[in-house]
Amino acid sequence: MGCAGSSLAKGDENAKKIRKPKPWKHSQPITRTQLRQMRDEFWDTAPHYGGQKEIWDALRAAAEADLTLAQAIVDSAGVIVQTADLTTCYDERGAKYELPKYVLSEPTNLIRDS
Repeated sequence: MGCAGSSLAKGDENAKKIRKPKPWKHSQPITRTQLRQMRDEFWDTAPHYGGQKEIWDALRAAAEADLTLAQAIVDSAGVIVQTADLTTCYDERGAKYELPKYVLSEPTNLIRDS
């Protein structure tokens, strides 16, 4: 038994290892600029649908970070990751946070800005 794994015991069953969403395609090819606008729009409006602003901020930071940092961010914010790609998360109060794939990764049909 020992105490080697005790630090993980806190929420071990909730601790999912984060990964990027599977490759996905947008309904039509979009540019990086359009993708950025969609993301900004989502992050601006999402908090109005409920949940805590701090959690939304943490999720945005995680979505924009590399996976190792993203993992640290959600862990320290107390986010309960339901799906490993972060599309569905909860906070400690049980509020649900749903993230669209486009804020987490780029579509396979992204076109270069001319």
